[in-house]
Amino acid sequence: MSPAPVSEPGRVWITGHNGFTGRYLSAALARAGFEPIAAPDLPAFDLRDGGSIERELDRARPDYVVHLAAVSYVAHGNPTDFYEINTVGTTRLLERLARSTLPLRKVIVASSANVYGNATHEPITEDTPLAPVNHYACSKIAMEMMARTLFDRLPILIVRPFNYTGIGQSEKFLVPKLVRHFAQREPVMKLGNLDVVRDFSDVRMVAAAYCGLLASALVSTEVNICSGSGRSLQSIVDTLRARADHAPAIEIDPALVRGTELKRLVGGNARLLNAVGALPYADFGATLTWMLERAMAASAHRQG
Repeated sequence: MSPAPVSEPGRVWITGHNGFTGRYLSAALARAGFEPIAAPDLPAFDLRDGGSIERELDRARPDYVVHLAAVSYVAHGNPTDFYEINTVGTTRLLERLARSTLPLRKVIVASSANVYGNATHEPITEDTPLAPVNHYACSKIAMEMMARTLFDRLPILIVRPFNYTGIGQSEKFLVPKLVRHFAQREPVMKLGNLDVVRDFSDVRMVAAAYCGLLASALVSTEVNICSGSGRSLQSIVDTLRARADHAPAIEIDPALVRGTELKRLVGGNARLLNAVGALPYADFGATLTWMLERAMAASAHRQG
């Protein structure tokens, strides 16, 4: 469908607003002149409950929607949750948006770069064949396919974020875990594969990308959110070692090595940059320093 004008500010309803990304996105939207509207936490808002979705839409009356709410930890223990929330829940949300009378300017749906699996070439563009290797990725692909069936009724944009991090991310994820180890100067670190390569970004860059995409004309397609550069986990360890001036012993723990581990995941960001222009917080070394300094200050405060 032809997109409505999207350059003007408006009310942005964010699902998952209280999560890691949502907090940064809310702040970035407010700075950009939008009015972020938070979807409430459970049980008031539940993607498994169509009634709660409709009540919140009536309350929020958004001009834009950014759908972040999901089960996003790849190693989450119950595979059923991926499909109930990420696939069925998102479909239920989009169907109710399509039935509403809201004059929506843009609906951004967050998928994941995990849908590409172990791609055979780089950079990975939006046209790279999808090859999922875990339930999380499969649930996101199914979600994307369902969203595409509504392209003719809603101004949907599907985003595929690659890895990103920042202050406040759960230590279930690797980079915050590494930062804590170095900040607390732990003598031994148990890790999995250090030779895997990822395209890491700063969460503040990702939030800026969402803001730019809301204001862009891009619709009815997919767009990668990434830096366009690969970085091995070993290189992250080396950077933190140098900046913390601490050299812990590294032990490879077989329990932390996943059999379906993606070896490389490096994205192409041409479509993103063509839509929004240059983005801030591009220096990932500065991101690591930001995280490390905050973690070291917190550690010193606890010890003092």
